[in-house]
Amino acid sequence: MTRRTEWPGADTGADPGPEYAAEPFGDPVEPGRGAGFGEATGRRSRSRSSGSPSSSRAERGEPRDPVEQARNICLRLLTGTPRTRKQLADALRKREIPDEAAEEVLSRFEDVGLINDAAFADAWVESRHHGRGLARRALVRELRTKGVDPALIDEAVGQLDSEQEEETARELVARKLRSTRGLDRDKRLRRLAGMLARKGYGEGMALRVVRQAIEAEGEDPEGLDEPF
Repeated sequence: MTRRTEWPGADTGADPGPEYAAEPFGDPVEPGRGAGFGEATGRRSRSRSSGSPSSSRAERGEPRDPVEQARNICLRLLTGTPRTRKQLADALRKREIPDEAAEEVLSRFEDVGLINDAAFADAWVESRHHGRGLARRALVRELRTKGVDPALIDEAVGQLDSEQEEETARELVARKLRSTRGLDRDKRLRRLAGMLARKGYGEGMALRVVRQAIEAEGEDPEGLDEPF
């Protein structure tokens, strides 16, 4: 049964301090909304055509201070979705936030618990294993792409032992087994074992689990231990 996972950072209880207090998220309200909107829009259009990039940012309500910009970007990205430090750093770099400002904000968010890569990795493993049936190998690959430190990845995937991983593999095969009935034996083997392989299960475990499942249906298991 899939367990509901509370993502890290959703309710840390940490107070980021007055200078990092969260404000309402979303895009800043454009000036001129409501009455007179068309007139205000015209003024903004003329300003964009003749003004500098900094004046355009000011009209959109974006802060000029790079630290404040970095803070607002991170808060928006963290709304409802946890992120690793690397994911946020990449987003700030894409928005051309200076490295010094980005480092200040990221470190501050990490200090108060708004960024917590260890908790992120733990929750990711629990959610993706119980929700999608992913094995340790696939979980490691995913966490690496999100920039989680290798030591934290090892600790997180260490939650899964071999017995639990094999039990999950059996559940995956049991759910898929019926849809393969009517196919020849070799095709069933390739389809079921291939499904497990895509989820990160090793060849030996995949073959053993599939062989046992097909044998339990009364089919001759001879030759089912061949590599796929």
